Amino acid sequence: MTAHEGSNQRQSRRQFARRALSGGVGATLAAAAGATGAVAQVGGPIRSFDHVAIPMRNTDAMLSFYRALGFTVMEGANICSVHFGDNKINLHRPEFWQSGTFTLRASAAEPPCGDFCFVWDGTVDALKVMLDGAGAEVIIGPVERTGGRDGGTASGTSHYIRDPDDNLLEFIVY
Repeated sequence: MTAHEGSNQRQSRRQFARRALSGGVGATLAAAAGATGAVAQVGGPIRSFDHVAIPMRNTDAMLSFYRALGFTVMEGANICSVHFGDNKINLHRPEFWQSGTFTLRASAAEPPCGDFCFVWDGTVDALKVMLDGAGAEVIIGPVERTGGRDGGTASGTSHYIRDPDDNLLEFIVY
């Protein structure tokens, strides 16, 4: 890839992100598909995430870490997953994503590539106790942040940590 092609890809991603923030998911997907005229209604049939997926480097350390944070962990031959509520994060084992045969993934995704924000239903003090108990080092926080609730206008208190693969994890208390 040339420097010019890389610059065009970054510019395209920034434009996509700006459309997503200003026009919502429906408008962004329609624009990305080249649609003109009527756009999907914001808040339409897309209700929530089902799961996200990332590759991982160190299976044992990652699964131990997420267990210590209180996630339910499931282990499969190629993919492990961590669950919370009705959500999950698929963690692709190194031998799976590095094999060259698994192509149903972001082509350039390599650890660390995740940035996740979790809603903590307890207090800020209880969050600190849980993070300390898991051996997680808070790299930033407590800090006030605008989260995804109430159409992206709700304010909460966040703490940021990193998992063993260096993915960024944010815990927000509303």
